[in-house]
Amino acid sequence: MNEKLLQFLWQFQYFNRDTLATDLGEPLSIIKVGQPNKNQGPDFLDASIRIGDVQLVGNIEIHTSASDWYKHHHENDAHYHNIILHVVWENDLPIKDKYGQLIPTLTLESRVAKTIVQRYETLLKSDGIPCHTSIFPSMSEIAWMAWKERLVAERLERKAANVLELLAQSNNHWEEVFWWMLASNFGVKVNTALFEAVAKSIPITILAKHKHQLIQLEALLMGQANLLEGNLDDVYYKKLQQEYSFIKKKHSLQTITILPNFLRTRPANFPTIRLAQLALLIHQSAHLFSKIKEQTSVLEVQKLFIVATSEYWMNHYKFEQTSTKKVKKLGNNAIDNLLINTVIPVLFAYGLYNKEEAIKEKAIGWLSQIKGEKNSLVDNWESYAPPIISSFDSQAMIELTNNYCKQKRCLQCAIGLKIVQSSGR
Repeated sequence: MNEKLLQFLWQFQYFNRDTLATDLGEPLSIIKVGQPNKNQGPDFLDASIRIGDVQLVGNIEIHTSASDWYKHHHENDAHYHNIILHVVWENDLPIKDKYGQLIPTLTLESRVAKTIVQRYETLLKSDGIPCHTSIFPSMSEIAWMAWKERLVAERLERKAANVLELLAQSNNHWEEVFWWMLASNFGVKVNTALFEAVAKSIPITILAKHKHQLIQLEALLMGQANLLEGNLDDVYYKKLQQEYSFIKKKHSLQTITILPNFLRTRPANFPTIRLAQLALLIHQSAHLFSKIKEQTSVLEVQKLFIVATSEYWMNHYKFEQTSTKKVKKLGNNAIDNLLINTVIPVLFAYGLYNKEEAIKEKAIGWLSQIKGEKNSLVDNWESYAPPIISSFDSQAMIELTNNYCKQKRCLQCAIGLKIVQSSGR
């Protein structure tokens, strides 16, 4: 037994309330269970109960054992001076308030169905996704959709909070924030930190001054990414070095200490190729985030990101090393990843910040128009959840796994609640 389950039992009254009485035998009626307290102090605030003929209004404290009251030093804490009921699993010690008066206690151990406790303990002991067992409940389509909508909203709101932190750093410049996040996403996992540092070292005003010369953009990005530090016998490499040396001095650019990583990366995702694609995207675009906001169709947004590289990179993955000639376009999966992890979170944050519900709804709607992501985490749900068709579905399952299952927040999860509730009162 733990306090989380006890709090759940109290909040939803999942215990036998027939002939309810305090541990001293006084008749007890619960008028209002109170509001869960997420801050310091008692577990439930503004509750109302009746003991005998006396109605009491105040707070409820929950403990596994009554003696936890003293272990947690509540007797000296002013937050706990208005406790009207102490709800415990085991009453192992009489508890008194600061005036020396016994605090009314309700013991739940004999009033709770054993199946509730057993199923909750089964969830806690399970590895990975706790309910991937024989106790996985049957969920209706309506219940699944409602739960996925909440999960997606939570995920976007958390991502939006990160976007708004960047907005504060950029002096409320949305295009700057979008540039930072876009570059970071272009870096793929192993080079995310490097690409983000590069973006933050190059103000968008400097990008604008060089956007019409593709070679200058490549020099600027690759130079800041520490890809032009060598002495290679490559004509294009030396040309980029020359351009970068001039640009760096002109704008007094800061040096980035993070080095590019080519290990455990497919050639198509080498930092050289991704930066070349990013340079061409900047070269072809103007006020990209503003243009995205104007779009109504996700297909039109996807088209904005169809870019390849300059000619040199058609037969190179690295400087000085030639390869079979190939147009290295940004792939469909890469474009969808950019939309899911950059475009849509920034758009949602913009709608949230400006209180424009239509923009938030558009961002969520675009998730429903992008095909679902394929990875081991999402695949784990294939036997239990409805089919993963769109990124709305896959993002919901990612949120569910990372922020509910792995955190063992079963009592805050619609699935976990159904499991526990189906155990009976």
